[in-house]
Amino acid sequence: MRNFSSHSTLCLVMSLTANLALANAATLDETKPGHIKVTTVFNYATKSKMHSKTIQQTGSMKINTTFNYATNKKTPQPENHSLGHLELSTALNYATDDTKKTVSTDDILMTSSQDEVNPFTTEATSTNTVVAAADTYNEFGIRENGFSLSSDQSLNQEPSGPWAYQEPTEEIIVAEVDRRRPGAERKPDRPAPKQEDPNRNTDLRPIAISNPNLPHPVVPVPDRYRIVEAIGVNERWFDPYNQNTLKGDRPILGTKDWFFSANIISDTVYEPRKLPTPVSPATSRSPGALDVFGGRDQTVFSQTLITGFVLYKGDTAFKPPDHEFRLTLAFNYNRVEVEEDRVLSVLPGRGNVRRDTHVGVQELFWDKHLRNVSDRYDFDSIRVGIQPFNTDFRGFLFQDQQFGIRLFGNRDNNFYQYNLAWFRRVDKDLNSGLNDISKSLRDDDVFIANIYKQDFPVIGYTSQATVIHNRNREGDDGLFFDSNGFLARPAPLGDGRPRNYNVTYIGYNGDGHFGRVNLTTSYYYATGNESRNAFFNGKTRIDAFFLAAEASMDFDWIRVRLSGLYASGDKDPFDNVSQGFDAIFENPQFAGSDTSFWIRQPVANIGGGGVALSARNGILNSLRTSKEQGQSNFVNPGTTLIGVGADFDITPEWRVSVNANKLGFANTASLEAYRQVGSIDNDIGWDLSVSAIYRPFFTQNVIFRLSAAALEPGDGFKELYGDETSYSILANLLLTY
Repeated sequence: MRNFSSHSTLCLVMSLTANLALANAATLDETKPGHIKVTTVFNYATKSKMHSKTIQQTGSMKINTTFNYATNKKTPQPENHSLGHLELSTALNYATDDTKKTVSTDDILMTSSQDEVNPFTTEATSTNTVVAAADTYNEFGIRENGFSLSSDQSLNQEPSGPWAYQEPTEEIIVAEVDRRRPGAERKPDRPAPKQEDPNRNTDLRPIAISNPNLPHPVVPVPDRYRIVEAIGVNERWFDPYNQNTLKGDRPILGTKDWFFSANIISDTVYEPRKLPTPVSPATSRSPGALDVFGGRDQTVFSQTLITGFVLYKGDTAFKPPDHEFRLTLAFNYNRVEVEEDRVLSVLPGRGNVRRDTHVGVQELFWDKHLRNVSDRYDFDSIRVGIQPFNTDFRGFLFQDQQFGIRLFGNRDNNFYQYNLAWFRRVDKDLNSGLNDISKSLRDDDVFIANIYKQDFPVIGYTSQATVIHNRNREGDDGLFFDSNGFLARPAPLGDGRPRNYNVTYIGYNGDGHFGRVNLTTSYYYATGNESRNAFFNGKTRIDAFFLAAEASMDFDWIRVRLSGLYASGDKDPFDNVSQGFDAIFENPQFAGSDTSFWIRQPVANIGGGGVALSARNGILNSLRTSKEQGQSNFVNPGTTLIGVGADFDITPEWRVSVNANKLGFANTASLEAYRQVGSIDNDIGWDLSVSAIYRPFFTQNVIFRLSAAALEPGDGFKELYGDETSYSILANLLLTY
């Protein structure tokens, strides 16, 4: 083995490079034989020294040391070198005083950090000399007690002689061997360049490091909801987009977890339309006209202000509230003008214009969080009072705000949801469609049980199974007249006698997507019995069904839709089986929704206006006096619909929608009996509509909608109402706070 002292005269070349940027490593040339070279790069941004490595030639010595002032560690950067040189690498952890050194000579092959067995153990290849770590290593991989180097010695033995390990100091000191003439003076060391503050052009200032042995000062701060006020961020009560106590963003003053939220919605509707309007049997504004239907032009203006107030307790970021109290009031003013008398009121003297106001209680309930059943906040809750409910995804059967008791919750990390509910229906104000709590509750009960399953049958699709039972005993209450003086219960059709019924709906509903295809489906089977119907004086059996589906697919900014619906119609109104399907309280979001003429507008049936073929905001041809106050009727012609439509998201502010629906009757036997005619065709006609929605602020706070719809009559509609085209225009402004 060649001793370090036997090397020729050595020269130490040190270069210090200050890097004020984050990373700008210096490029080094190879060191000549017989030299020791240490290159240091200091980064003031990270406060760390990094030493670059260069390949050494035979007869040289290399020291590689990296010291990181942020972690107080010195880390070696070992690498294999050519024979005939010595490498000394030192790592020192000032927190634990752990050190490590490795040495290599021309007979020793260093083991790099990529060795598979141990990065701190090396073995000789040309002799029996071994450099090995002794004792143990700490948690940073640094040896606790130095190293051993020997010839013909085993591992973990301390070396003796000049190679005995010496504990390093805080700084690595390399003995200089000057190459100079005998007697020449040593040149002074080059002073280190002055370092500039890298943060000199910013507002950053150094922060003194606190002494961990001294107690930390405690400064009181507001609660986590109001801590931003300390930096000047204050709320504005009229701003719903930033933190606002009135929007439930902060707890009420004096409480920790009680929140209050206020909501205000202004809904303005202007609606000119042309509909079949029956002529009054007592009087008419067109005395020379001999027809069942008179002037068809009508205008409707409605202004509704909805105010909602919610008081709830609990942190609702991850779980339902512990308590929730909600009150929603709706204030409505409406004005309707028609061309015929006795259309808006049973009294002809009230003329052809009606103005009305009403205040409805749309929500008034208490919600109690009963328990959590898992650490993912699966829960059970109960809600009592006037509350919204929808039996399916599109509002085909029962979507309303009614008084009831509802037990609901979820399981398996919200994979399953369930509802168990009982509702007793609140009567409606006929002209506004709002709840009227001044009247007693109707003798009409709705019992509901359903369960939802996520990702069934495929991921991204939700399935629902439901059972709804409707028990109606309003036939025992006798006759009921609405606020305009018309008979509402029972319907003035057939024998016109009061009736009771029990009907159970068994249904399956689904909503989601199969790959790129969005799909909504709904199926209901109705079974039960009636005490009588309009044509059969005796107990009858209800046997009807309903099926609807809507599929859509997105193509960039365009969504194309295909819709289909079938509601069964009664085949023989004079037998004891009622086969016409009817809902409890429908509000369909389907095939254009209220943009569609047939869904939006009520269409009268026969003179006097006592019964409508279809109801406002309804799709079924149910022959009820009204959707709001009439009873379900299972002797009806049914409904068929096949439609196509498309939505065009032209800009984030503008959406344009078009729809074309082909409408028909499933079976016209009941219509023929009601109208006492021989035959009526099944074709209702084409319902064509277009709408534009404008959101000037890209949100739902301001929405303006303008739509136009027309019904091009088919043969069946012409036989009932004539061949004039009916239309409606809807202008709607919705403001939300």
